[in-house]
Amino acid sequence: MSEAKTAGRELSYAQAIQEAIAIAMERDERVFLMGEDVGVYGGAFQVTGDLVHRFGDDRIIDTPIAELGGAGVAVGAALTGMRPIYEFQFSDFATLAMEQIVNQAAKLRFMLGGAVSVPLVMRFPAGSGTGAAAQHSQSLEAWLGHVPGLKVLQPATPYDAKGMLLAAIEDPDPVMIYEHKILYKMKGEVPEGHYTVPIGKALVRREGPDATVVASSIMVHKALDAAEKLAEEGIDLEVVDLRSVRPMDRETIIRSVMKTGRLVCVYEGVKTLGVGAEISAMVAESEAFDYLDAPILRLGGAEAPIPYNPELEKAVVPQVPDIIAAVRQLVRKER
Repeated sequence: MSEAKTAGRELSYAQAIQEAIAIAMERDERVFLMGEDVGVYGGAFQVTGDLVHRFGDDRIIDTPIAELGGAGVAVGAALTGMRPIYEFQFSDFATLAMEQIVNQAAKLRFMLGGAVSVPLVMRFPAGSGTGAAAQHSQSLEAWLGHVPGLKVLQPATPYDAKGMLLAAIEDPDPVMIYEHKILYKMKGEVPEGHYTVPIGKALVRREGPDATVVASSIMVHKALDAAEKLAEEGIDLEVVDLRSVRPMDRETIIRSVMKTGRLVCVYEGVKTLGVGAEISAMVAESEAFDYLDAPILRLGGAEAPIPYNPELEKAVVPQVPDIIAAVRQLVRKER
């Protein structure tokens, strides 16, 4: 089942993730969760909650502070037919486990001629906005999106957080899910029971003829806020939620740009070599290029580590006024 209809029940983004894990574990005894403090403590951001009391410490496994080792155990378990979910305390700590993620999980199916699969999910609390500073606030999804063999997701809503996680758990290949920390408390409609959101499928969150904004994760909400303010000026934005960094939904993006003739890519990761660069190149190399009425604009993070100071922290990643200014520049409508 995909794209299930909501039924008026609201959950937070974190609750939706926890519910997805519980449903997967109830449906399939091969599914288990591992990570630092995911047991009695309930996870660094309290996402896993009381799952250890429901499923026991043989399926909700607290690991040592050793990300490389934990990732290796997860890869090995997946190779034996288990379906591990490995939670990092912060997405930044994936840097300690890159050998297992990039050289093992991503490549083993290819290196062994398809004889094995690696049905592994890794979850990464990501992004700025919590005052966690340079080593705990990065958006590194473009790193892993560069690696063949990995699927990289960025759910923006509680509905997608649940449905995309369930889809990832059922996928035969390694799936990396970046969960923005600021979104954990956001509430939205989430259906009961099992449903999946297709991997690799973007979604038009708002339709409009004047310009396309492609965004992901928390930037979807900032783009929608900007669109409401710009509508007061007579500028009508189309907002595309990327959802999946890899595979990327070329068809939805190209169709939107051909409709509007203008494109702004908004993402929290550093602008240089970021997700927006790939989207821009994809459009420039496509049939949509001839439909462009203005240059493509990228709004990404600044060339700096994330500062601790809250005002500086806001200044180094795109905010609603930045999106508004970029769209005004692109559309150049009389006001």
